Amino acid sequence: MITLAVDCMGGDHGPDVTLAACRQFLESHPDARLLLVGQAEQLKGLEHERAVHVPASEVVAMDDAVEVALRRKKDSSMRVAIVQVKEGNAQAAVSAGNTGALMAIARYLLKTLDGIDRPAIATQIPNARGGATTVLDLGANVDSSAEHLLQFAVMGSALVSVLNDDPQPTVGLLNIGEEAIKGSEEIKRAGELLRAAGSAGDLNFIGNVEGNDIFKGTAQIVVCDGFVGNVALKTIEGLASMIGGFMKEEFSRNLLTKAAAVVAYPVLSALKRRMDHRRYNGAALLGLRGLVFKSHGSADALAFEQALCRAYDAARNNLLERVRARVAHAAPLLASADAPSTAPGATSAPL
Repeated sequence: MITLAVDCMGGDHGPDVTLAACRQFLESHPDARLLLVGQAEQLKGLEHERAVHVPASEVVAMDDAVEVALRRKKDSSMRVAIVQVKEGNAQAAVSAGNTGALMAIARYLLKTLDGIDRPAIATQIPNARGGATTVLDLGANVDSSAEHLLQFAVMGSALVSVLNDDPQPTVGLLNIGEEAIKGSEEIKRAGELLRAAGSAGDLNFIGNVEGNDIFKGTAQIVVCDGFVGNVALKTIEGLASMIGGFMKEEFSRNLLTKAAAVVAYPVLSALKRRMDHRRYNGAALLGLRGLVFKSHGSADALAFEQALCRAYDAARNNLLERVRARVAHAAPLLASADAPSTAPGATSAPL
């Protein structure tokens, strides 16, 4: 039985969305059990034999400062959900709440794995090969050192090996060109470390990739710092919304455009579905001593259910132990890179 702890109060919609998603998830996963964390009155909307209510009196608001969430709201649904993982009551926690608060609380309670200085946020983005490209970091670290990017690559390889059942997934470093001489000094240094990791057999590094390679599926994993990754993610989500808006607009125009839209509708519908970020919702916070998954704050029931499914798959396939094993195997390389806890000029500021 896989047990997930769910922050039912987090996100833009709270229990209206999270409880509906939990109900659907339980129906499709008979070997799953949920710990529904939140304010008692709000949880009455879901009673199920495999759902246990766990009380939490406070809620982390989407605009709460990290300090408020971490130091003042010690009985928040977000924190109590992560405590369930820390105490071994659940194998993973899922929240749609404030990203910065989630990362700070998870890091404070669970700590990072040996050899990892900073956790990273990783999610999948659909590509032209019919699969998905895993990109990290997506906002946990706005300025990462070369050593941190190496750590992200090691953790991302463990994640994709679980998702795709592939022991050696390909890794690319996001850059402004494929040539090794391009990019900032930090990116060029990261390239050197990743090539060394490839030579040592710790990674299947294929070199630099560009932004369009995310959609092409050139590499199964694309590594970047959180500032770039978050901008890329929001751009992709905007593109998906634009496609949906275009379809709606064309059907509302004159007879000729309506006829053209009807002809194109099957293709546009398929594209819209492939680009639908709800189907890929659920980002893993990698590098912690426990599994935590972040849902998009504006997620509807379909999207939040996908986040639950990702957490379930990660727990069922022992993602935490696989990440730990990958990091341990790469320990000599990570140590030789001499990764500092805080790189000069680097800051960790979850978005």
